[in-house]
Amino acid sequence: MGNCHTVGPNEALVVSGACCGSDDKTYTVGGWAWAWWLITDIQKITLEIMTLQPKCEDVETAEGVAITVTGVAQVKVMTDKELLGYACEQFLGKTVAEIKSVILQTLEGHLRSILGTLTVEQIYQDRDQFARLVREVAAPDVGRMGIEILSFTIKDVYDKVDYLSSLGKSQTAAVQRDADIGVAEAERDAGIREAECKKEMMDVKFQADTRMADSKRELEMQKAAFNQEVNTKKAEAQLAYELQAAKEQQKIRLEEIEIEVVQRKKQISIEEKEILRTDKELIATVRRPAEAEAYKMEQLAEARKMKKVLTAQAEAEKIKRIGEAEAGSIEAVGKAEAEKMRLKAEAYQHYGDAAKTALVLEALPKIAAKVAAPLSRTNEIVILSGDGGRVTGEVNRLLAELPVSVNALTGVDLSKIPLLQKMISPQA
Repeated sequence: MGNCHTVGPNEALVVSGACCGSDDKTYTVGGWAWAWWLITDIQKITLEIMTLQPKCEDVETAEGVAITVTGVAQVKVMTDKELLGYACEQFLGKTVAEIKSVILQTLEGHLRSILGTLTVEQIYQDRDQFARLVREVAAPDVGRMGIEILSFTIKDVYDKVDYLSSLGKSQTAAVQRDADIGVAEAERDAGIREAECKKEMMDVKFQADTRMADSKRELEMQKAAFNQEVNTKKAEAQLAYELQAAKEQQKIRLEEIEIEVVQRKKQISIEEKEILRTDKELIATVRRPAEAEAYKMEQLAEARKMKKVLTAQAEAEKIKRIGEAEAGSIEAVGKAEAEKMRLKAEAYQHYGDAAKTALVLEALPKIAAKVAAPLSRTNEIVILSGDGGRVTGEVNRLLAELPVSVNALTGVDLSKIPLLQKMISPQA
């Protein structure tokens, strides 16, 4: 028994081995092949394009100048059966990197050998020829490996001694010199040709201007003659027109005057009637209402005057009565106060010292209230004393001094009143 193996168009399938020890090999590109178990070997090789970048550093040319050349090569395995067999013999079982390395070394060797036979100018100025020469020389060797060189181009050429830059500078200077000379010669020729063209242009322009001036003068003369004739006819026609227009205007003005006279007469009649109507309207709408309004104002003024007089009389009577009432009230109050004072005096005279003492005792609470008024706003009074009996002594001292203070204020000696003596003496 066996298996069926397939490959795409970018690979080649190699089937080797068969019955009876046969060494036949089958190559399949983009297809399928049958392989027997145990006696058939299956291997694949890539047919894709491989890109190589050969580089030869410091290779001496035919003139002994060391240069470095880099290139780009595109190679692939050929699909011809015989050449594909060569490729399988060389590279079957190798990786793509190993295949590239072998081909790269081959290309670089041929590139070095060709560089030694050419000058720097040949390599630098004709790169295509140089690349074609490398392909022609290397193609047989890589072809025997089953490899085809699809393309080979020179990527860069440079050196470390500035040989190429010097060569380019001299060539650039020569080209610049030739360009400057060519520009100068071209400008000279252009200037000469421009001057010739300007001269020819001025000649042609002068001739054309002369012919144009002659034609213009003749045209102006003809136009002047035509204008004179036309203006004469126009003046005659205008004069006749204005004369006829004046006549017609005079007729129209006469008719307008007649119309204006008739209109003026009608307007005067209308204005007279309007004056009569306005006079009657003024009498009805202005004079009569004005007379009524004047009479109304006169009556109102008289009423206001009478009102003020009556109001003043009433106010005076009111003030008089209020004054009499207040005087009577004051007189009664005065008499009552005088009687009260008389009665108090009689009572005080009857009672003598006892009445005076009663008055003093009656006034003492009021005096004490006035004196203690500031203390009413005090929340707490603390007397600092180390001895509890000292507080009692202070209170007794204040009570003992009370008769002296009252005597100084009122002239009444409280110590002579028996009742107060009993209240004060035990405290003493």
